[in-house]
Amino acid sequence: MTLERQGKITGWLLLIPALIVLCLVFIYPIARAFWLSLYAENLGTQLQPVFAGFSNYQRMIGDGRFWQSMLNTAIFTVFSITLELILGLGTALVLNRTFFGRGVVRTIAIIPWALPTAVMGLAWAWIFNDQYGVINDILQRLGLIDTGINWLGDPTLAMVALIVADVWKTTPFISIILLARLQSISQDLYEAHALDGASPWQSFYQITLPLLMPQILIALLFRFAQAFGIFDLVQVMTGGGPAGATETVSIYIYSTVMRYLDFGYGAALVVVTFLLLILAVAITSWLITKARSYI
Repeated sequence: MTLERQGKITGWLLLIPALIVLCLVFIYPIARAFWLSLYAENLGTQLQPVFAGFSNYQRMIGDGRFWQSMLNTAIFTVFSITLELILGLGTALVLNRTFFGRGVVRTIAIIPWALPTAVMGLAWAWIFNDQYGVINDILQRLGLIDTGINWLGDPTLAMVALIVADVWKTTPFISIILLARLQSISQDLYEAHALDGASPWQSFYQITLPLLMPQILIALLFRFAQAFGIFDLVQVMTGGGPAGATETVSIYIYSTVMRYLDFGYGAALVVVTFLLLILAVAITSWLITKARSYI
């Protein structure tokens, strides 16, 4: 046996425990969900499940509530991760500079990410409270409004409140990833670029941004998966209301399974959501490969 072949066999043997764990916690639940999605509840036989094929997926096509939850999830995801990327990049650039008390500022900046989402969501629900909330109190003191705004009772404003809370919570996550990459960029690149007559903005677009692109895509991948599956923040702040204006896919799946006990249809929703996430991962991986090829 050659040394190369022995190394490959050793590598696979070391991977076996990880593959077993991956199958138990990832592949099996998805396979089980797909199997359950092929069944429906037969109300005539005391809720005994019967094989229904792909009828749950056909039902999903005409389910207006599902498409509305998809739209709500898309709006929340796009606006959240866009604002988080802009603010996270700006924060990382500031924290990468040398100034007095930088270590303390970095520690404070990570606090929102360290807080439990449910606790933070409850705090933001009180901040946006129409009678006792801090937001309304500040706006009234500034003379911008006369009466309190019902932030969580208005369909549009409720989504805005969720996006603000999520951006405050998860911007530090993107900042940490980008800051780690910024600290590994050699200052010699900027000094040589400056000697060629480049301005700070030109250095940012021609050096910093291209070198940050893989980390930006990785951060967006993680944030897309988290934002698309958001549950605890929405459940605590609005519960999907008012009138389903903030109901995300995860909230709809939870209601379908736990409230209506429609396990087959709920499993179908889980499978479709999972496939959408896999598609996003594949696209992001392709973009990361392309970004690295240009560096």
